[in-house]
Amino acid sequence: MTPVPRILIVIGTRPEAIKMAPVHDALRHLEPAFETKIALSGQHLDLVEPALDIFGLAPDYRLNVMREGQDVADVVSRVLRGVRGILREAAPDVLLVQGDTATVFAASLAGFLEKVKVGHVEAGLRSHDRHAPFPEEILRRLTDVASEYHFAPTIRARDELLQENTSPDSVFVTGNTVVDALLSVARRQRPVRDPSLAEIQSRVRGDEARLVLLTAHRREAFGPPLAEIFRAVRDVVDAHPDVCVLYPVHPNPNVLVPAREWLADHPRIRLTEPLDYLDLVAALETAALVMTDSGGIQEEAPTFATPVLVLRDVTERPEGVEAGVAELVGTDRRLIAERARAALSREPGLEPPRNPYGDGRAGERIADILAADLLGRTRRCEDWAG
Repeated sequence: MTPVPRILIVIGTRPEAIKMAPVHDALRHLEPAFETKIALSGQHLDLVEPALDIFGLAPDYRLNVMREGQDVADVVSRVLRGVRGILREAAPDVLLVQGDTATVFAASLAGFLEKVKVGHVEAGLRSHDRHAPFPEEILRRLTDVASEYHFAPTIRARDELLQENTSPDSVFVTGNTVVDALLSVARRQRPVRDPSLAEIQSRVRGDEARLVLLTAHRREAFGPPLAEIFRAVRDVVDAHPDVCVLYPVHPNPNVLVPAREWLADHPRIRLTEPLDYLDLVAALETAALVMTDSGGIQEEAPTFATPVLVLRDVTERPEGVEAGVAELVGTDRRLIAERARAALSREPGLEPPRNPYGDGRAGERIADILAADLLGRTRRCEDWAG
């Protein structure tokens, strides 16, 4: 009898939990199911636990690496040591990581050093600027070097890997698992919990307002660039009397302090605590426009055909720009306000752009690939065509 393969999924942050949930679910539903365990690094604390609960994920191992005042090097060193110990105890056949965080890189390095096959979900994303986003651009490149399975979310990501001489036999185009997660969550009918979102959502349904969702927190924007973004947001709201902005503010003082300084006194700009994932999905579905420097939200908004202004100079997710659902505007006040006005002036009812990031079957494809390799099965799922 063929032994059941063991899979260890390492998660550090909320986006990793969300994007790994469909993979975990697909592995669990294989017949026979893989023996799948989850290790939580603790890189995120308050944000990650609610996401785990939403998708019914229960960690088997907890590293609790978070320390006050730590930097990326501290996280990498603690996760490397912690995951090494888990690998020696659990003896998995494959270690799965997702994305480009310090947890992802450190876990992939631990897997390589312990001679465990590493699978990188969302492999091949590139901005081609080693400092933007920082440090993610380098962390994801290094993770790809350590990996033996490269689960590329798009054809472009696959091509980036092939141009770096990654073995074609190790690269699979799966679509992005975030689309799987979004579609799953969108089917749930739970009233939103955030009171500001609930109020704006009610006004949107009554055709009294339009929602603009703002998320801005990247290190590259700290200081004058973030102030420019906030001034542009005020310009947009002042130019459109029906627009309300909802801004779930990152708790980092480099974001929170200027956000309060520039935006808190405007009656149609609501600063809130970070939204739980179900509320975030509801906000994306309700919004007339998203303004963000987040990588994940660039992928999530197209599921609802919500236009996105990317508050960065470069992006590792150009597919949205090419598909017409996203636009790079950087942190220039005039350009942000100009392009926001253009997006808000579009006629409703136009044919929405196609979603360039997936079809909701990425987790299934990843499980299918692992079953074919580890159990010798014939693959049932073709690579995603994009």
